[in-house]
Parts: sequence; structure tokens; C-alpha cells
Amino acid sequence: MTPATLQPVASSTPARAAMHNVPLAAPVALRPDLAVVAELIPTEVKVLDLGCGDGELLAHLVNTKHVKGRGIELSEQGVLACVRRGLSVRQGNLNEGLADYPEHSFDYVVLSQTLPFLSDAKKILLEMLRVGQRAVVSIPNWGYWRCRIELLASGRMPQAPDLPQPWYEAPRWQAFTITDFARCCREIDVTICQEVYLSRGRRIEVRKFKNLLATTAVFTLERK
Repeated sequence: MTPATLQPVASSTPARAAMHNVPLAAPVALRPDLAVVAELIPTEVKVLDLGCGDGELLAHLVNTKHVKGRGIELSEQGVLACVRRGLSVRQGNLNEGLADYPEHSFDYVVLSQTLPFLSDAKKILLEMLRVGQRAVVSIPNWGYWRCRIELLASGRMPQAPDLPQPWYEAPRWQAFTITDFARCCREIDVTICQEVYLSRGRRIEVRKFKNLLATTAVFTLERK
């Protein structure tokens, strides 16, 4: 009878790293626009994260800034991922509004890279500022110079550099620019009180040509 081949017992990751003198992997960094959003939110405040996905931002805020965080996510997969992280998240459709939440029940309401997928931008922005004292919004920018050239050269609707999804895939997005967003805010009497601009994940300091040079913008909003 042939003796069974003995298999080495797998050790834990820290033990293997110590044995072979390999440094442990660093925590996964936040997506660039989420890192900016996290910087704009103070410690120990109440935060509602809309379209929170797998809870990456909300978990970071809870763990590093000790916020009291809640989230709303449409996909069942995202909600389950948040629950596994120990987050308080419910399933909901943002197009239906935030009627379940009373006025000023949160200090900050966050909407990251989700506004292009919603049917009524004005409604959700006003609802965010009804429910929260301030809103923090990150948006992709179709006014970026490469998008303009692609549309001119190809005659096809370009994908936003920081939102790599074709227009025909679900959920469908509506293209708009930083200038469009600023105009929308003026029309509904919302003030942009903080603004940060990114170009392919890196922060840039721009004033005159932000709609041309930025791929993503992050804004803090207040009611006038």
C-alpha cells in the first residue's frame, strides 16, 4: 500500500510573512474621490451615504472618523456586503426620494458618482439638503478636454474618464459637466461652499479651466 503523501499545513498569513520576511499588505486605499469626500467630513458627525455600494466609504468614516453612519443602496449584493462589514444599511431606490428621513436628521449626506444615474438631479440634491445640514457630492465630468475631442473626432458619446461605462449599459447615465452642475445648483438656490478637482485620480489646483481639465469634482453644498 502506497503511503499517502503528506501535505504541508498552511500557516496564517502573518506567520508566513514573518517566516519569509515579507511585509504585510497595506490596507486598500479609498477611490480618489472617496478619499476627498472623507477629508471633507469632520469627526463624530452623523452621515447618510446614498448609493453606498459595498460600504467602502462608510466603513472608512466609521473606523477612522468615528461617525454615526447609515447608508442606502439599491443592489442586494451591495447591501449584503455592507452588512458583512457591520454597517447599518438599507435597500432603497434614490429616485423615490428620502421621505423616510426627517429634516436635518444628519449632519452630512453623501452622494458619490451616483448623480448621473438618477432621473431627477434637482430633487435628490434638495432632499439631501433637507435631510442633512450639508451635502457632499462627487461627479464625473464630461466637459474634460479628452471627452470633447473624442466627441468631435468620432461623433460618439464619450465615456467619462472616471466613470468607465458605456451609455447603453444599465443603469444608464446622463452626461453633464461641472458647469452644468454649478448652473443646476444656482437654479435651486444651493451654494457650493467647498470644491476639489481631480484629474485621473490626482488633485489639481485650477480656477479658470476646471471644466476643461478636471475628470472628477467633489463639492460640499449648503442651502442659501
